[in-house]
Amino acid sequence: MQARGDQSRQSWIDTFLDVSRHQPEGASLSEVRSCIIKLDDILHRNWKLGKNIILAWTPSHEGIDILVVPHHSIIDYITSPNRIEEVSFIFQIISGRKQVTPRWLKRVSQALNYEIVPVDLGFATGRWLDDETVEALIRRYSLSHGTDRAVALFDAVGFSLLSPLEQVTQLNSLAYSVNSAHSKLRDKSITIKFARSTTGDGFYIWNRTSSLQANRDLYHFMHLILADNAIAQRKATSNSVPKLRAAFHIGDHYEFYQSEGLSPTTFSYIVGDVTIELARMIERAIPGQIIMGDFDITTPHPLTGEDWHLDTREFIQTTQLNLEDLNGLVLSDDEISDIKVYLTGPPTKEGGFGINRYRIQDKHGRSRSVFNAKVNIYRQAKDPIFLGIQDNQLGSFQTTGVETLAG
Repeated sequence: MQARGDQSRQSWIDTFLDVSRHQPEGASLSEVRSCIIKLDDILHRNWKLGKNIILAWTPSHEGIDILVVPHHSIIDYITSPNRIEEVSFIFQIISGRKQVTPRWLKRVSQALNYEIVPVDLGFATGRWLDDETVEALIRRYSLSHGTDRAVALFDAVGFSLLSPLEQVTQLNSLAYSVNSAHSKLRDKSITIKFARSTTGDGFYIWNRTSSLQANRDLYHFMHLILADNAIAQRKATSNSVPKLRAAFHIGDHYEFYQSEGLSPTTFSYIVGDVTIELARMIERAIPGQIIMGDFDITTPHPLTGEDWHLDTREFIQTTQLNLEDLNGLVLSDDEISDIKVYLTGPPTKEGGFGINRYRIQDKHGRSRSVFNAKVNIYRQAKDPIFLGIQDNQLGSFQTTGVETLAG
């Protein structure tokens, strides 16, 4: 650890031990710690400051076997013609667990033409390190692909026109709203392992946990952040609090750990279709608006476990169902009594409301469908907090078409 000169590694190991909580029976914390450091040292050497990735691993008699490949070899191989079958099983590894069978590791090694690297730990996994701990360590030096991940994007309106001091103050204000919302969720025993990445004038935020419930929790997290920001705006007497517009989407992404000094960062970053779509969507959003992507996801049904298809409208409906968990949560010294989340649209003859699906065009001339979202937070003794823009107030929202769907 000292030889590498990485001052942040000590705290990373402590954080990893605290988060993983994987301590095999009969192993002391100091023994587990020593084994983590030993394996991490070996992985770090093979990582070569970010030149390589650890694509996959499998347990061996006295340690593990790993497949180490340069970053470029994956894209070179996947984009080569006439390799559909081989690309399929390599992509399965990128999209799933890094732990594979010895047979699979050999197959991928032969396909990519890189030798398997034996890692001698002096013990078999399970004795001092369980498979989940090894998997987590490997992922820090690897590349992963995920599907159906929810990501929220917060954008400070007019940020580039502010002075540097005002910009710093607004980013700090937004960061505080994020931390405040996270604390409130924890008070209600709702655990969200959020990560964020700056865009310069805002944040991408996602849940490190990937599931339907994790995606719904992120949506609740988003509107609590917006609510804290709205309360702060009412109290502000200067440009210290940003005026936000927000976007929410679910889609594919790649997850990786950037180099920070001589080691990978503690937390992962994501990039892919979902972040690209959000960036294009937010370009057309107006101040105060919450814009939703047009997605269609497949997720296990919470009762049957069978494939369950949800589009944006159905996702919002299921999200509304578990909002009672937030009742009683305190915002600005008053308890929440009710929350309503919905997609906007025109009134219908039957007395209800339809849902408008808008077409917008980005600066590259590409079109996509989006929805306009609203969140109404009602409190016991204080005025409600209305987030988002009503359908009849979207005059400056630039669209190329609109389709009204059933509510």
